[in-house]
Amino acid sequence: MSEGFCAAWRQAFLLFGTKAPEAVSGDFAIALREEGKTFLAIDRFAIRTLCYRQVGDQLHFAERADELADSTTEIDPQAIFDYLYSHAIPSPRTIFKGIYRVPPAHYVLFENGRLTVTSYWIPQFEENKHQSFEKLRDEFRHLLQQATARQLDDGKAGCFLSGGTDSSTVAGMIGLVRGTPAATYSIGFEAEGYDEMAFAHIAVSQFKTEHHEYYVTPNDLVRSIPMVATHYDQPFGNSSALPAYYCAKMAKDNGITRILAGDGGDELFGGNSRYAKSRVFDWYQHVPGLVRTGLMEPVLGSAMAGKFPLFRKGASYVEQACVPMPDRLQMYNLIIRLGLDQALTGEFLSRVDTTAPLRQQQAIWASAQAKNNTNRELAYDWRYTLAESDLPKVCGTTRLADLEVGFPMLDDDLLAFSLQLPVDYKLKNLKLRWFFKEALRGFLPDEILTKKKQGFGLPFGVWVTRDEALRKMASESVRGLVDRGILRADFVEALLTKHLYEHPGYFGEMIWISMMLEQWLRGHSSGFSMRS
Repeated sequence: MSEGFCAAWRQAFLLFGTKAPEAVSGDFAIALREEGKTFLAIDRFAIRTLCYRQVGDQLHFAERADELADSTTEIDPQAIFDYLYSHAIPSPRTIFKGIYRVPPAHYVLFENGRLTVTSYWIPQFEENKHQSFEKLRDEFRHLLQQATARQLDDGKAGCFLSGGTDSSTVAGMIGLVRGTPAATYSIGFEAEGYDEMAFAHIAVSQFKTEHHEYYVTPNDLVRSIPMVATHYDQPFGNSSALPAYYCAKMAKDNGITRILAGDGGDELFGGNSRYAKSRVFDWYQHVPGLVRTGLMEPVLGSAMAGKFPLFRKGASYVEQACVPMPDRLQMYNLIIRLGLDQALTGEFLSRVDTTAPLRQQQAIWASAQAKNNTNRELAYDWRYTLAESDLPKVCGTTRLADLEVGFPMLDDDLLAFSLQLPVDYKLKNLKLRWFFKEALRGFLPDEILTKKKQGFGLPFGVWVTRDEALRKMASESVRGLVDRGILRADFVEALLTKHLYEHPGYFGEMIWISMMLEQWLRGHSSGFSMRS
């Protein structure tokens, strides 16, 4: 951190106190000790991170949670449950008891032994419905170019390229900004339904990029899983981390010092498929109450209705539509659907609050200043999809590859633009990210504008049923959680010998998050056990 940067922050804190972060742009993590006070703050999406621990009358802080742990620090069973529930450990909790992570858009103030943790920014959606599409389109394209230029360094310009809308947009914008094509980096998989390289090639052809690609194999996973798992300061279960690492490593080997990523476009402009699904469920509330309670729910809830496929589908729709947001998002939560009592030991369950993750989500959902569910979902995803999952994935794996990373889609001006964009421009009827796509029509190829979202999804479940070395690593790892008293032995045996082969993609996810947890524990707390 430069002396000028520190001096500016000190001056801002002396003048504005805890309001200082409100006027700061870009990604940042700041820690100051001034006049007996300790002040910590991070950016709105937690691109930068800070953790803290109170020891007596002192507040210790560090970028990573494990840097604050010592030989006496205990693993928090609640954090393990949160991980199994969310596939990451949402802030402010960390894997360690007594060590906390500053949540996105929050500050921490420690003064006279008193600790205050609160937000300095809450999303406020104020839709501007008076500007023409043409004016908004032109402004949007200008902001995209400006955001891309801000994120580039003086070296060779490169970006991840999945072949999706966001990464393709970044690749094209680099060319406009620099006047020369970007270097692009893509990952492929030799597994049906997982490989997107054909779409990456469409973007390469459109923008004439200097393209590089690598096909990840099961052997790559066996070699790198322990390294990637233990690189994080706490268990992290996003399976896209492995391909992201190989993509970043390829860029580093090619001379890139700072790579750009497309994360954020879906969450700012309405691109996730569940936004459309939620709108369909919300329509149910417009059905007259007497029709709902007097006809639809009694008929569709009857035993006879379950015998007919169309009625079963209707009953499922009504069931989900009657559950409020954000609770509805967890109706198909993996560990909940598998059954807490069936998957987790009684010893473990007796030491955790299984309702805690959802209560936190409900609070985050309620905090957004929005008049409709679509914008609330965007704000919710800024916290849980971006800050707690996708950004740690990219930041962690690029750091492992010794690369810096930038996120043009999360530029402050683009964020402000998104907050004012009419909701029907984000989700027009059931058309996802309508404005984004229409504004870039002619710039992006039509094939990319109409493709389904995929990204660097990993075919782990398929591979683990076919590759002996990967299956051995996965099996030994998951059984390690049985030995630690977290997972039930009968559940794990059925998972590994039966369920995985019936539905590799679905049950493979449970094996993945369990394996990454065990691999992290082996590297950071090998003796941890729930057994008395």
